[in-house]
Amino acid sequence: MPWWSWRPGPAGGGDTETRSGISVDSVRVGPPAPRQPAEDCPGTERPVVTDRPVSVAPVTLARVCDALDLLDVRYLADGDGNLLAMWERHAVLVTLEGPEDEILVMRARPHATVPPDWADRAYRVVNEWNHTRRFCKAYIGDPTERGQLPIYAELQVPLGAGAHDALLVEMLDCGAAVATTFVDWLHDEGALL
Repeated sequence: MPWWSWRPGPAGGGDTETRSGISVDSVRVGPPAPRQPAEDCPGTERPVVTDRPVSVAPVTLARVCDALDLLDVRYLADGDGNLLAMWERHAVLVTLEGPEDEILVMRARPHATVPPDWADRAYRVVNEWNHTRRFCKAYIGDPTERGQLPIYAELQVPLGAGAHDALLVEMLDCGAAVATTFVDWLHDEGALL
């Protein structure tokens, strides 16, 4: 049984299992129905917007460009389906990957690199980020031609089912913001760059 398919019952332990019963047939496209909080989920009922039409469409490079334009993110296009946005301390590659270009990828790389004798420290710092933060996984790349170690932060989201405009904008905004936070953290609190 996969580790994500069960959770302890309301008593918090024992052999009781509850399974997520979501099937493809039960997924609806359109405004969500009002939600009631789950019995085992603390908090109050979340507001749900039900009067806005939701238009789910395939994610294309043109839609990604439109979303970046809405966010006032300037970028360069290489003609092969890659977009590159530059900031003072880092660059972010935005592209669609996968067999059907269904995976939105945002890959950030600080301009600064790490010398090879700092490899152990770099792995510890990047592991700390991965352990304490959400949204972007971080990793040490292969050595460059000069032997330096690049650092990456990456967000990949499978969107084969499509996405509505607001969600696409939110994901790109989140990816850009977290990339900036990651690079600033490497320069400041992480003390690596």
